[in-house]
Amino acid sequence: MKLRSNIYGWLMLIFFISIYSCKKTSDEVREHDDQQTHVEEQAAHQEPENKEVELNEAQYSASDIVLGNFEKKNLSEVINANGYTKLPPQNQADVSVFMPGIIKSIKVIEGQRVKAGETIATLESPEFPKLQEAYLTSESNLEYLAAEFERQKTLSEENVNAKKAFQKTKSDFENEKVRYNSLKKQLNMLHLASDGVGNISSTVAVTAPISGYITEVNIKIGSNVQPGNPLFSIVDNSKMHVDLLVYEKDLQKVKPNQTVRFVLTNQDNSEIQGKIFSVGKAFENETKSVAVHADILNDKQILIPGMYVNALIDIGKNEVNALPVDAVVKADGREFIFILEEIHDVSNKTGENAESKGSKKLYHFQRIEVKSGTAQLGYIQVTPLQTLNKDAKIVLEGSYYIQSHLLKSEGGGGHEH
Repeated sequence: MKLRSNIYGWLMLIFFISIYSCKKTSDEVREHDDQQTHVEEQAAHQEPENKEVELNEAQYSASDIVLGNFEKKNLSEVINANGYTKLPPQNQADVSVFMPGIIKSIKVIEGQRVKAGETIATLESPEFPKLQEAYLTSESNLEYLAAEFERQKTLSEENVNAKKAFQKTKSDFENEKVRYNSLKKQLNMLHLASDGVGNISSTVAVTAPISGYITEVNIKIGSNVQPGNPLFSIVDNSKMHVDLLVYEKDLQKVKPNQTVRFVLTNQDNSEIQGKIFSVGKAFENETKSVAVHADILNDKQILIPGMYVNALIDIGKNEVNALPVDAVVKADGREFIFILEEIHDVSNKTGENAESKGSKKLYHFQRIEVKSGTAQLGYIQVTPLQTLNKDAKIVLEGSYYIQSHLLKSEGGGGHEH
């Protein structure tokens, strides 16, 4: 009985010791968790960490860095559309001839600019002298018949001769006048002289009907050409516009005089401005899209028909601060931009680091954390997570070079603020 009592006592002691140990462990874990939470809360309220990058003059020059500031862009109240550059039919021309002949000379090549009325080829044919001969004969006959008409008219009024003779002379005169005018027009169409016997020629000039660029030359010396066959093609790209396809759901939002911004998909990202001048009234090719026509406002932009474009049609005025997409870099799941903080002149200083030796200037950049938004046509909405000066020099191009230099510097002991 005494042995049983001792065993019971030992069991109770072990039980209380276990409870005490568990409670102490639980309290320690709770205290550790509270400390960890406090540390995380402090870290969350800390300001974004900014880092500084230093480039010497050679590095700065090699990086092709472009500095600038925010641009106001409408990136939200817009309609996306695709389309092509297009040339109106009145700014395109095929050059042909009115009479058959042989090509004697060609005075232009493809890509050459010509002016309206400029001679671009010459055509030779035996029919041209015959036409001029007929014209000169008609001119002589007309002069005789005009005099005879006046004489018969006078005699008819004085009742000297019969009315029949006067009517015959009048008919011959009118017929010859029609023939003369017809031959004269034909000579003018062929650019042949019609002012004298000494100017008869078997060669005529083929001229450009519009100013523009030669895009096709379909002949060679000695080619036998026929009326209606195109010898040359000319385009005048000064009146280029864009045709954009807008789907039915967006059609009610599109109106004339709205601004259009677009970039060429196979060219650089330079933005081209335009303005809508007409909205189509029928669906294109059985699709639920309508052609919207816009004039191009960039006069100096080099465009040719058929270029594919991505465009934004501004239907509102919600402008935001935007930067080129390449200005924003990503690191550790966050987004950053760089600003040029200051430039140090070290040309007269000594003791500079080996990397800066020989440089006259040192460029200090600061990395700023930002939040990005909508991206369109190579631009992205950017909101800095700290206040920037209005005249801050933001890196628009070259950010990835600076970021790579920062990572390299961190590996070897970079600058941090």
